[in-house]
Amino acid sequence: MLLSAPLCFAHKSSGGGGYLYPQFYDRSCPKAKEIIKSIVAKAVAKEARMAASLLRLHFHDCFVKGCDASILLDSSGSIISEKGSIPNQNSVRGFQVIDEIKSALEKACPSTVSCADIMAIVARDSTVISGGPSWEVPLGRRDSTGASLSGSNNNIPAPNNTFQTILTKFKLKGLDIVDLVALSGSHTIGDARCTTFRQRLYNQSGNGLADFTLDQSYASQLRARCPRSGGDQNLFFLDFVTPTKFDNSYFKNLLASKGLLNSDQVLVTKNQQSMGLVKQYAENMELFFQQFAKSMLKMGNISPLTGSRGEIRKNCRKINS
Repeated sequence: MLLSAPLCFAHKSSGGGGYLYPQFYDRSCPKAKEIIKSIVAKAVAKEARMAASLLRLHFHDCFVKGCDASILLDSSGSIISEKGSIPNQNSVRGFQVIDEIKSALEKACPSTVSCADIMAIVARDSTVISGGPSWEVPLGRRDSTGASLSGSNNNIPAPNNTFQTILTKFKLKGLDIVDLVALSGSHTIGDARCTTFRQRLYNQSGNGLADFTLDQSYASQLRARCPRSGGDQNLFFLDFVTPTKFDNSYFKNLLASKGLLNSDQVLVTKNQQSMGLVKQYAENMELFFQQFAKSMLKMGNISPLTGSRGEIRKNCRKINS
C-alpha cells in the first residue's frame, strides 16, 4: 500500500534562505534517486533489519542540530563524533550502506548530492521496501561541518525516559504529540537490545519488581533471553508479530500490553491523547500510513542547512579539507 501525504512539498527551511523541494537534483544528478533506491534494496534484501537501522539513522541525525548528516562524521581534528554518545554507541548502524551510496553518487555526479539528503531519501526507501507508505522527499539540504556529542546525549529520546520527557524532546524540535505517536510506529520494524528494556523485566521502579504494565506471559518469554545480568546485546523484535513488515501491528501490540520498550508502552499508559491515537492507528492502517508520511516530512525539515550554509561532503564520514 503506497500513500502520498497530501502536503505542499516545498518546505521553507529555517534560516539561511532556500527551499527544500523534491526536484532539487532533477538536472544536476537525474539518476540520484534511482541509484539510492537500488543500493537500499540490495542492503535490505541481504539483511531485513537494515531497513529499520537506516530509518533510525535519519531520526538520530535530525534530533541533533537538525537534518545535517552530523551523525555520520567520525572523530577527527576538532570533531568529536556523535557515534560515541549513549543513544548511538553499539547501537546505530548502516553507515557502510550510506558510504556505498555516496561513493556511487560521487561517480555519477561529483560533489552534488549531500549526505543529509541521502539519509532523508534512504529513510523513505527503507519504509517503502518494508511495506510502508511512500512520500515525496523535499531535497536541498547541505551537510554540517561539525557534530554535537552533547546534543546527541541530551536530545534523542531514550527507551527509559518518562512520557513527558519524550514529548518535551519532540516539542523542542517542533514536533507534537501526533508526530510522537506516528513516528513511534517506526518500531513496527527492527530490533532492540536486552539492555534497553531489562529494567522492565526485573526492576521497573527501583523496588525489584517487574513492570506491571507488561503482559506477564510476554515478560517471561523475554526473561528467557534477557537475564538479570549478561546478554546485553541479545536482540529482540520491537514488533514480534510482523517484525520485518511495516504495518500497524506495533499499535495492536501496545493495546495488548506487549510493547517492548518502556517508551513504547507509555504511549498507552501515561496519556489519554496518545492512547486515543494508538487506538486509531491500531484500527486503521491507512490513517497511520498517512500520518507517518506527514510526520516524516515534518521531521526531515528540522533546521536543514540550505543555500551557502554547510557544504556538500565528498565523503560522508569527514568534512571537506
